[in-house]
Amino acid sequence: MTRVSELMTRGVRTLAPSDSVALAAQAMDELDIGAVPVCDGQRLMGMVTDRDIVLRVVAQKRSPDTALSEVMSKDVQWCTDTDDVQAVMDQMASRQVRRMPVVDRDKRLVGILSLGDAAVKGDARKAGQTLDTISQPAVPDRSNQSAASGPAGGGAS
Repeated sequence: MTRVSELMTRGVRTLAPSDSVALAAQAMDELDIGAVPVCDGQRLMGMVTDRDIVLRVVAQKRSPDTALSEVMSKDVQWCTDTDDVQAVMDQMASRQVRRMPVVDRDKRLVGILSLGDAAVKGDARKAGQTLDTISQPAVPDRSNQSAASGPAGGGAS
């Protein structure tokens, strides 16, 4: 059994809940990553992803100065460094996430396990299966669209 501690990335860049969306985007650009853990000190409070920025800031025309606490994902699934990698990858697949924060027994952030970590340092086949599950197309939520609006791109001729 491979433990998370054997594959995870340590020394992860974090941001504070009061930091701005612009700072998060700059950090993602500099580090070529798609998510940053948001911590109050060492305690994990949430994650901000490039998707959070697109959906909760850009799409809603909010300011880049918006605090991360207003747009971060707060219901973050996490694992511990002693967990079995296969079990964590199953959790990642079921939650459709590509990275999992790793906390110690005191719930302090100690690293992150990404699919890339698992593919390069661990079982590439399992990482590929997990990515395949995560990448399944989502069904759009069109419950807010009225039937009278017709098909996309359609209109009166």
